[in-house]
Amino acid sequence: MDTTLQRSPMPDKLKQRLYPVVLELFSQNDFHQVNIREICRRSGLSPSTIYKYYPSKEDLLFSILDEKISAIGDLVEVHIQGLESVREIFRKIFWVTLEYYDRNPGVAITAFITVPTRSWMRETSYARTDNQVIMQSILSDPARRAELDPLLDEEHLQDLYFMYCSRQIHKWYYHGRCWQLVDTIDRFFPLFWKTVRRS
Repeated sequence: MDTTLQRSPMPDKLKQRLYPVVLELFSQNDFHQVNIREICRRSGLSPSTIYKYYPSKEDLLFSILDEKISAIGDLVEVHIQGLESVREIFRKIFWVTLEYYDRNPGVAITAFITVPTRSWMRETSYARTDNQVIMQSILSDPARRAELDPLLDEEHLQDLYFMYCSRQIHKWYYHGRCWQLVDTIDRFFPLFWKTVRRS
């Protein structure tokens, strides 16, 4: 991503035409098969319009994923308000995440299946900090911290969260998306909770 040039954000009316097309193309094709020409053809936007806001195909895609995945953190913060039990907080975090991907399968497929991880790792959008803030808030509360294994830290919790989400999405995709992601929570959550709770 070019950090030396500050670009104006794309207006919402253009995003509404562009984003669905990009996610559809990347969720249905190999990463290297998608090109700006096809994106322009399907969205009705000219190459000059797209390049005005995004210098490359990669920058366009990773910017969209960053924006879309960031929405999960905002939703989690709203949904966990008022919950006291750490067990229910974590269950709600998984529910919000997987329900979001059920509603936005193009985001799930593109982020977890299509995008070459090595390419994405070079982008600032790869390092997610939204969940980091949520994990920190849980661990900083003494009452909530008391419910968890004392050896766990924020990185452990994030690793487990991403591991379970990633695994469910890979299985869901491999088996032809024939179930809802949220329906997998009852299968894996008891094991997750057994791993993180205080003995």
